[in-house]
Amino acid sequence: MNLRFGFLSSFLLIIASSSFVVAQQPVTAKVVPANFCVSTEEMKLVNMVNEYRRKYALPSIPLSKSLSYVASTHAKDLYYNQPDKKPCNMHSWSDKGAWKPFCYPRDEDKKNSVWDKPKEITHYKGKGFEIVYWENTRVNIDSAMDLWKSMDYFNAFLLNTGKWAEKNWGAIGIGICENYAVAWFGKEPDPEPKPYVCGTEPPKKDTVTAKKENPVIPDKKKEPTTTVPASKPTTTKPVSSEKGKYYIIVRSMLPLSESTKTANELIAKGYKDAKVLDKQSKLRVSIMEFQYKTQADSALREVKKTWKDAWILSE
Repeated sequence: MNLRFGFLSSFLLIIASSSFVVAQQPVTAKVVPANFCVSTEEMKLVNMVNEYRRKYALPSIPLSKSLSYVASTHAKDLYYNQPDKKPCNMHSWSDKGAWKPFCYPRDEDKKNSVWDKPKEITHYKGKGFEIVYWENTRVNIDSAMDLWKSMDYFNAFLLNTGKWAEKNWGAIGIGICENYAVAWFGKEPDPEPKPYVCGTEPPKKDTVTAKKENPVIPDKKKEPTTTVPASKPTTTKPVSSEKGKYYIIVRSMLPLSESTKTANELIAKGYKDAKVLDKQSKLRVSIMEFQYKTQADSALREVKKTWKDAWILSE
């Protein structure tokens, strides 16, 4: 399984060019379709976030229909249209839908923020803040949650620590599309009613009317729908899921004292798995350990933002 998560990162996912093309729509629709629902997996991931918060005596975050719609729409846009090509990262939006295209962080300024997307495409009045997860196959929510908890940046969203310590989340939305899981957090409560889980309640409006109100990304048959296609052709090579031990190395060939000091500093920063490895009479500092190489490959992309020379050691 190969993880992918979004903060100042950009990855290539090679997709057949004919699989998904949509003409740009005018940015006018702000109505969440009446038949919009969250999937069972999305609901489970919301519950996992709130269960994690309860362990730290934090209140549950109310599920938001508006932010879930934003998250779902963005997950589909990332999967089908790949707006995260350099210099843009995974907080970016393509020009293929009923929203303003946005390259993050290039287009960010005081008057133009990607965090205003909820206000742009729904009636949600506040800013929203996003974290993204990616893996090489269809999203596994346990892996997504494990990754978010293990990285300081993402964990701060989940537990309102660090930069987000003064934010009391009043709304959360989760969207999953194939390889992507997207979470949006907002301080303001959502004026929309709580969304229902797909398959548990019929839409309140007929499908055609709802889709005209707010066009969303269609499936491969070009019919407007919120249903996610079961699969999509890709030229990405299959990756082995064979178990093993895979370490992400950030420092190598240092004296023992300096290696130990580096590992302790990493532990103090929240990297609880940091350690000094003595392999083949060579000392190395490992920041993370994984059972699958695909997991390590994806985590390495994030680690390289800080340690550009990081690499994977296997055994």
